[in-house]
Amino acid sequence: MGIVIAILIFSIIVIFHEFGHFILAKKNGIRVNEFAVGMGPKLFGFKRGETDYVLRALPIGGACVMAGEDEDVTDEGTFNSKSVWARMSVVLAGPFFNFFLAFIFAVIIINFAGITPAEIGAVSENSPAEAAGLEAGDVIKEIDGENIHMFDELRMHMMLDPKAQYEVTYERDGQTYDTIVNTVTGSDGYPMMGVTAYVRKASFTEMFQYGFYEVKFNIELVFKSLAMLFQGKLTADDMAGPVGMAQIVNENYETAMDYGVSSAILTMMNIVVIFSANLGVMNLLPIPALDGGRFLFLIFEAIRGKPINREKEGFVNFVGFALLMVLMVFILFNDISRLF
Repeated sequence: MGIVIAILIFSIIVIFHEFGHFILAKKNGIRVNEFAVGMGPKLFGFKRGETDYVLRALPIGGACVMAGEDEDVTDEGTFNSKSVWARMSVVLAGPFFNFFLAFIFAVIIINFAGITPAEIGAVSENSPAEAAGLEAGDVIKEIDGENIHMFDELRMHMMLDPKAQYEVTYERDGQTYDTIVNTVTGSDGYPMMGVTAYVRKASFTEMFQYGFYEVKFNIELVFKSLAMLFQGKLTADDMAGPVGMAQIVNENYETAMDYGVSSAILTMMNIVVIFSANLGVMNLLPIPALDGGRFLFLIFEAIRGKPINREKEGFVNFVGFALLMVLMVFILFNDISRLF
């Protein structure tokens, strides 16, 4: 069942991403030849108006194929016949629709599950937090100079940067204080302060406020993870492709089902938030064949006042796509190896 849900989650995220491109293309008068979900062989499809709507065999991607997108043509209704600003909006629409999808699901989750602000619910006796003067009700504002809005941000900062002590800025009764909190190593191997979260119902405005914080948190987490990958703190074994992601969905689904259907639903929605934010960020990276790479070419065009040679751009995108396919095969091999 978890695998079926994983395919459904991937499909929702991809459809929303491509729908962003589709909507902005139509709004700017660009013909869309094909709107596809999945990659590989065509399973079935239908045509409505000028567009073929297609479902393909592999649920690992999708496409919004616009007229003249990779061709040196400027006929009416083609991608390159529109202004550079219009084309920028079309290219950016996919990733930003992913952020919007993540935001929608985050708000729904918060409505049912509440919020965990960066407020201390309880301080353990004889803990580092107690020694540092922290009390229940204190609101943590910063850790090591990094702004904190949610308790998850505190936990993630300590997981990504484990060390013996942290500089903490907190608020109590309207006053701001600074302290140094030493840590102990927990059973999971990560540092602990000895504080627990405070969960409460969100007000109407807080649902949207913390929905934004949740999406922002997931976006920043992707960038931090990429930085750690380049720094050698993470390896290829820490990366997950479609198979690995499906395994994550399945494991979380089975665990959540032990607590009931409502828990499983909220858990799956949370995975949509994480995966959709991830896809949005990854597509914005300035890599050829991705939306970020196309956007980079458009920035050069806006600066130069004339487009980059279409053949050269097409070649760069082709090479980028080929390299991405090689990377996907490598990650897929890693995913399958981990299964055994």
